[in-house]
Amino acid sequence: MSIPIPINEPILEFAAGSPEKQSLKAKLAELSAKEIEIPLIIGGKEVKTGNMGTCVMPHNHGHILAKFHQAGEAEVQQAIESSLEAWKSWSKTSLQARADILLKAADLLAGPWRDTLNAATMLNMSKNAFQAEIDAACELIDFWRFNPYYAQEIHNQNPMYSPDGVKNSSEHRPLEGFVFAVTPFNFISIGGNLPTAPALMGNVAVWKPASSAVYPAYFVMEILREAGLPDGVINFIPGSGSRIGPLVINHPEFAGVHFTGSTTVFNGMWKTIGENVGKYKSYPRIVGETGGKNSAIVHESADPDAVVAAMVRGAFEFQGQKCSALSRAYVPESLWKEIQDSFVAEVQSIKMGDIQNFSNFMNAVIDKPAFDTIMDFIDHAKHHEKADILAGGNGDDSKGFFIEPTVILTTDPHFKTMEEEIFGPVLTIYIYEPNQWSETLEMIDSTSPYALTGCVLAKDDNAIQEAREALTHSAGNFYINDKPTGAVVGQQPFGGGRASGTNDKAGSMLNLQRWVSQRTIKENLNPPKDYRYPFLEEE
Repeated sequence: MSIPIPINEPILEFAAGSPEKQSLKAKLAELSAKEIEIPLIIGGKEVKTGNMGTCVMPHNHGHILAKFHQAGEAEVQQAIESSLEAWKSWSKTSLQARADILLKAADLLAGPWRDTLNAATMLNMSKNAFQAEIDAACELIDFWRFNPYYAQEIHNQNPMYSPDGVKNSSEHRPLEGFVFAVTPFNFISIGGNLPTAPALMGNVAVWKPASSAVYPAYFVMEILREAGLPDGVINFIPGSGSRIGPLVINHPEFAGVHFTGSTTVFNGMWKTIGENVGKYKSYPRIVGETGGKNSAIVHESADPDAVVAAMVRGAFEFQGQKCSALSRAYVPESLWKEIQDSFVAEVQSIKMGDIQNFSNFMNAVIDKPAFDTIMDFIDHAKHHEKADILAGGNGDDSKGFFIEPTVILTTDPHFKTMEEEIFGPVLTIYIYEPNQWSETLEMIDSTSPYALTGCVLAKDDNAIQEAREALTHSAGNFYINDKPTGAVVGQQPFGGGRASGTNDKAGSMLNLQRWVSQRTIKENLNPPKDYRYPFLEEE
């Protein structure tokens, strides 16, 4: 096979009057006007349980987009059995044939399905057009084009030395059993990648999407089916994670989990897997990307305008609901005096509202539990003597789950909102003395259990180098003079360590290597005819 090096999918701008903007608005109107029923997809068949959940617009939570059937114990077992049956042929299917399906899916998404998946993402996840485009369209297209290229590179690796008379080689086998793909609400590109990356390597997957984002996930499944994915290779089973998870992980043929979500849930999975390890056919692969408490360290040499832009975009794009979102910033007092007013003014200028108004920079948070959790953090800051609300601080869930972009200034570097993950539009700032630069770097490294993303903003090369070294293990993705969000497939493979996950780098060859089990093969071209070795001969 020969798959050329891909290039990243161009991002549409949706400029005023552009054809793509008109087309997307028409699709938004079309999808908003109807309510659909979403079944489970098991063995290529639609399964309806009657145990229903709803897909709503977070910015207008009274508007139902779809009702979806939820899996119970019988359907989970059916999905596992279907996967294991599909494994018998899929595990022997050529890499070229598997890659061709993902490449076709990428072309379908880049073309006729683009508006549908973008609109579904906007409506059900409350993303503006640009955030949907870079996620649902471009990043997922990139996953489906770059992963086949990386898989090819893995299969081309045959580093064994073969001396005279011996032929050494290796094979990259799929895992025995099935992979459990558990995907989050906030990125549909992750939703599409977590089941398909193992499937590309010859595995089968049971896919449980987040209940709050089943709507766009269903369309991803439809794209894969249209691309020719065989029945049963990926089985789609929405439902309660607390009900589905134990049933899946307790199965003897469980071969691995591909997870993005909370650290608490992932820790629970790992514990259950450890307790059950004796019943599995093979040691399961555990791959997870979890929480974050992402930081910006600002040096006194930084460009003031660049600092303001990085903090606004990093903290408040998609309502701060990115694993990589900027949540804590450390700003020197000398620079803070210069930028405080302009930064607060920029935050206060952010428009928030319905996704169908393209002038809104921010939209709604995903659901009522998220709204309540985020507002609890804000209320804590409002009533604490070590914190001041500089901007925002209010929320309204009467129609949609709207929370103002909120900036907290704290005098305590270990304040609650400096240490705990919030996953919402809240940025906490701590002001440090410029002569405490090195000590502040040490504090950033030790303040949070997470280590997902971080950034340094500075013009001083020595300061940048010191930050890189001091924060070596505090961020799996580190940005210099940029916000700590926006990793691109093929450019910045994504993942973090510590409590942020296993750092297996989605969007790179490293992740795909977790889904194969290598077999080494030695062929003796001149086999011995006698068991005796020369040393046995007497002098």
